[in-house]
Amino acid sequence: QVQLVESGGGLVQAGGSLRLSCAASGRTFSMYAMGWFRQAPGKEREFVAALSRSGGSTSYADSVKGRFTISRDNAKNTVALQMNSLKPEDTAVYYCAAAWSMGDPYKYYEKVGPYDYWGQGTQVTVFS
Repeated sequence: QVQLVESGGGLVQAGGSLRLSCAASGRTFSMYAMGWFRQAPGKEREFVAALSRSGGSTSYADSVKGRFTISRDNAKNTVALQMNSLKPEDTAVYYCAAAWSMGDPYKYYEKVGPYDYWGQGTQVTVFS
């Protein structure tokens, strides 16, 4: 069982930055590939960024590539999403997710399905 708690959301002007953090409970954090997703009102949850359990492989949605960076600290059981050059269209609730990953330590997941655990979400609002 893993519990995920996001923090760091807020209100920011376009062009600004925010850093989201996700704290995970449990002693097996290093066995989970991690991901960030977001959901805007009236829209489906969409992939933002993913990271393998080793931290050696990452993937980003085209809409955030070059602006967002995902990282993890397995010693502290945390995963972060650094968001720069924010745009109003980045406004959404951001969710951290964990996917059990026994095999390839460089595997990441871009779909909702493989993820076993989700945080409660943190609101990010970008105004112009």
